[in-house]
Amino acid sequence: MNKHPTQESSGAIFHGLNTTQEKAVRLLDGPVLVFAGAGSGKTKVLTHRIANLVASGIPPSHILAITFTNKAAEEMRSRTLRLLTKHTGYSPSAVNTDGLPWIGTFHALGVWLLRREGSVLDIPRQFSILDEEDTLALIKESLKELGISPEQFQPAKMRAFISGRKNELVSPEEFLSQEETFFVQTVGRIWERFEEKKSAQHRLDFDDLLVQTVALFQKHPEALRRYQQLWRYVHIDEYQDTNHAQYMLANLLAQEHKNICVVGDVDQAIYSWRNADFRNILNFERDYPNAAVITLEKNYRSTKTILDAANAIIVKNKMRKPKNLFTENKSGERIRVFCAQNEQEEGRLLAELIQHLLGKGIPATHIAVLYRTNFQSRAIEEALLLKQIPYQVLGVKFYDRKEIKDVLAYLKAALNPRDLLSIKRAINTPSRGIGKVTQLRYCADAAQLNAAERRKVAPFNAMLVRIRETAHRAPVSTTLRVIADITGYRTSLKDNTEEGETRLANIQELIALSKRYDTLPPPEGAERILEEAALMSEQDNDRSPDSRVRLMTVHAAKGLEFPYVFISGMEEGLFPHARGISSPEEREEERRLFYVALTRAKEALVLSWALFRSVFGERQVNEPSSFLTDIPEELLAPAETDVVDVIDAET
Repeated sequence: MNKHPTQESSGAIFHGLNTTQEKAVRLLDGPVLVFAGAGSGKTKVLTHRIANLVASGIPPSHILAITFTNKAAEEMRSRTLRLLTKHTGYSPSAVNTDGLPWIGTFHALGVWLLRREGSVLDIPRQFSILDEEDTLALIKESLKELGISPEQFQPAKMRAFISGRKNELVSPEEFLSQEETFFVQTVGRIWERFEEKKSAQHRLDFDDLLVQTVALFQKHPEALRRYQQLWRYVHIDEYQDTNHAQYMLANLLAQEHKNICVVGDVDQAIYSWRNADFRNILNFERDYPNAAVITLEKNYRSTKTILDAANAIIVKNKMRKPKNLFTENKSGERIRVFCAQNEQEEGRLLAELIQHLLGKGIPATHIAVLYRTNFQSRAIEEALLLKQIPYQVLGVKFYDRKEIKDVLAYLKAALNPRDLLSIKRAINTPSRGIGKVTQLRYCADAAQLNAAERRKVAPFNAMLVRIRETAHRAPVSTTLRVIADITGYRTSLKDNTEEGETRLANIQELIALSKRYDTLPPPEGAERILEEAALMSEQDNDRSPDSRVRLMTVHAAKGLEFPYVFISGMEEGLFPHARGISSPEEREEERRLFYVALTRAKEALVLSWALFRSVFGERQVNEPSSFLTDIPEELLAPAETDVVDVIDAET
């Protein structure tokens, strides 16, 4: 299919693009595959490509762009709208309204479509979304009702197993028909009961947002045709992270016009444990034989030394598309590796180095400590606390805090009276003397309550009615203020304790955050804040405006960048992780994970490991990670060089 450049009148859109980026931006019609190395400007390519489409006469509403986190979607949205305003004459004041590109995550797209079209699948518009905690609670209830041992069939493992099959678009019926083993039949029963309970409560889990959307398009071709005609140009970011359901959804939407542009990097595929399949990007040319293929190799982020180390690491992988990142940035100082006696000394040395940086005027937000697994943060946190260095552990989600979940439970119960999990959470929070027996009877069949029980629950019912009425006529921030007040929740936290003050401040933050949706017609604003809470990722939680050092796993760091990066725990069995080296495929993913860690750094990189480390109560003797020996020696600072000297040279 012909790929045509835009008219010269839109030339300003190409300002600041390198030759390869410009090529990707100019290719508008037909399938386009962009292999985008770390720090090579893939978001810039996507946003400028969308602006170029509009400048070429494509209505913005015909453009769809999907990415993986709310944070990435918000960044893409704001940059796209700035470009549209600057270069095409559009002056949009809101997002995802008529006349604008639809930009969001896969799961947000599923919510958006199912709210509008789900009735044909018997999904009501005001369905509730199960978060991970609620999903696990329903799995536990299913096990209990079926009389199945939670020790033999652990709820967390059942949730993960069922999620994996669903994202492969396998139904419970198909799963049960595979074989008649005890395991398959038991898991099948759990799965069926789980689905029955969700359906009865008008609830969907994360996986349903994808699975049901694919089902919508497969079972109702007329709905698919409507959206194929609406979104004639489809863009998918981080294509290497798509699972089978996401792959199917993207290709169903693109199959009519085949104007699909996917961007990704095989070398940053680190989510196989979430059912992502990087072969989707490797097979793109098989799916679209006429695809134009562009590789972005110029890195704008890191020093040459850091890039050379990253290239030396990733070149050893076989399952990849060859590329070699380069940069015009300075060479920078060499990478420092240091060995500590144990995790306490490692934490102390890291804290001293961070304190040294802060003393030289480096902002705390320019510093990140990465680790392979969450348990490693404890020793680092203790060391930072001793030095009184403020820090934030990325991954502790704002919306997972008890007080936030409590307030939102009232909103969910008011909008969806069948949402029994939310009703159970809210009915006696704060305590209003409704016992567990009454709660169970109320949830089973409120009509069967006796007179005394009805008197006890009457105020709760009245609260839900008032909240529902408010949500349907007032902005969502007003609704949340009403919830905090009429339920007694705000009063219950005024207990003159530091914890109470913190929780009150979090509720105020929730109300402040919700104001971004106050312009939407009720109850859409309330629906949107609930969607945000349910679909929030680890990275999306990085809201802190103040100056704090960031601590996070390497998985959580993907997509982020920092001038100064410390990677701790570089020990064989920890990084690469012992669980990740049982097969060549798993070892390659561990290597990709280390590559991602290295390429988060812009200016300076310090790697550390400990001779001894306590892992789950057992003291282990460690060897340095084999990944360290893969870094060319000339890129490493001499062993006798003081780490502070390396840092000083960088600053």
